[in-house]
Amino acid sequence: MKKALVFPGQGSQFVGMGKELYDSRRDIKDLMTTANDILGFDILSAMFSGTEEDLKKTSVTQPAIFIHSVAAVKAINAIGAEMVAGHSLGEFSALVANGVLSFEDGLRLVSERAKAMQEACDANPSAMAAVLGLEDSKVEEICAQIDGIVVPANYNCPGQLVISGETAAVEAACEALKEAGAKRALKLPVNGAFHSPLMQPAQDRLAAAIEKTKFGKATMPIYQNITTTAVTNPDEIKKNLIAQLTGPVKWTQTIQNMVKDGAGIFIEVGPGKTLQGLIKKIDSEVTASSAL
Repeated sequence: MKKALVFPGQGSQFVGMGKELYDSRRDIKDLMTTANDILGFDILSAMFSGTEEDLKKTSVTQPAIFIHSVAAVKAINAIGAEMVAGHSLGEFSALVANGVLSFEDGLRLVSERAKAMQEACDANPSAMAAVLGLEDSKVEEICAQIDGIVVPANYNCPGQLVISGETAAVEAACEALKEAGAKRALKLPVNGAFHSPLMQPAQDRLAAAIEKTKFGKATMPIYQNITTTAVTNPDEIKKNLIAQLTGPVKWTQTIQNMVKDGAGIFIEVGPGKTLQGLIKKIDSEVTASSAL
């Protein structure tokens, strides 16, 4: 059985995140301290002793999760890992873990991505909603029938899909999905339509930043959210990373393909335990646990 490292995305943050890692080793402390210089503000204070509200700001949340995840990779013995994947934002942590991005370049890209996404959110009233208990195909069918922009955004596990788009269209889709038999269709406490066409301005800004960044040779394949299959070519990785902002996170299909390619041990690297739960719902026969 192959070992896979998986990295969480937005929503896994918590107050105090990363403090134990910071205190554990000098090299990890040094790594995390450089983040303040790169970002131009004291993100470590927000992570270690800020408020939940502080950590909910996209410009703080995304770099904080990335910093925590990369520090966790440094803290564990990842020898023997043969593939990586990340949920949305987590792809950037995965690309540091497999040698494609340096920590510094990854953090700069994550910061740019977060700012661009926040600006896109501010420009358009938009929303996301979690849909439980319906087949993916049914959710896709209903979204396609709604006036306005609303699309499947996160295929998290069988029977759990997140939709994203214009606020009115998301609300209309929620009503239609409940009528079609969804157990739940509830708006999420986020301030924008991530992974939808409304993120096009953010995608353009991120693309410009990615094109200026050096992407190295992968030490192991990354299974990206857009393609769901193994990728090692730096140019392909760049293209998929850009497309991810307006395209869906196909987590269910990604994990299924990793299992098909031999993965049987999944280690979640970073804050929270969300991915472990999703992976066990996707395939109950694999092992999924935390790195630390």
